[in-house]
Amino acid sequence: MTGSELLVLGIRALNAAEVPDGAKDARRLLAHALTVESGRLTLVLPDPVTPEQTAVFQNLIARRAARVPVSHLTGQRMFYGRTFCVSGDVLDPRPETETLIEAALAQPFQRVLDLGTGSGCILLTLVAERDGATGMGVDLSEAALSVAVANGRALNLAHRVAFAQGSWFAALQGSEERFDLIVSNPPYIAADEMADLSPEVRDHEPRMALTDEGDGLAAYRAIMADAPEHMKPGGRLMVEIGPTQGAKVRAMMLAAGLAPVAVLRDMDGRDRVVLGGKPRV
Repeated sequence: MTGSELLVLGIRALNAAEVPDGAKDARRLLAHALTVESGRLTLVLPDPVTPEQTAVFQNLIARRAARVPVSHLTGQRMFYGRTFCVSGDVLDPRPETETLIEAALAQPFQRVLDLGTGSGCILLTLVAERDGATGMGVDLSEAALSVAVANGRALNLAHRVAFAQGSWFAALQGSEERFDLIVSNPPYIAADEMADLSPEVRDHEPRMALTDEGDGLAAYRAIMADAPEHMKPGGRLMVEIGPTQGAKVRAMMLAAGLAPVAVLRDMDGRDRVVLGGKPRV
């Protein structure tokens, strides 16, 4: 059997399972099974595949048909031009989060704190993009921190970042350090919205990183309560939000004494990031 024939079978299986973008996913999974770059897949499709490669691909297709995310099957996801290791212990990096990255990079910073770091994609991207910057990532999940540490090593940034386990600012363990920039993509999905998520997200990403089991705003309340005392004068706080939460999170920032406060939209025109600054005086 050739790669082309195997690909056709994979596409048919994913289409039969009503997997969105089945053809695209089948190509990515075949490239992974054949250990070739996705961009080179077309060049090797006419070649015969081994029984071992066939078995690997068929297993990947079966799991994808069960709605396991492609990133979990390949173990990686692209974000802001870099490859990050991912697993079921962390949220998949998503294109809309690049809105936060762009906003953060719009002004200088040297020291950044990432609350709920997950895979570390936000922290590591910011440090990689800003020469001389260093940072700390905190997360409640030990498994997530293991992924973040591995990503830091893979990107040769381990000497510029540190990670700590704990809930929000409690992970700093009484440190009096002040940061130029604090960022977070916290769990913001309300409990009653979970059922509407795709199976890939609802059933395969860590629930604690998705929802607070309440109204989706608990994390922002916790962050706003302590963020000002951990920010340098003139420092910035940026949080990713759900598209209906802009006004409420903006009000929380203002109540915490941060000003000015702005709500930024993502590439699809939806509210995505709220940012505020700590007055210099």
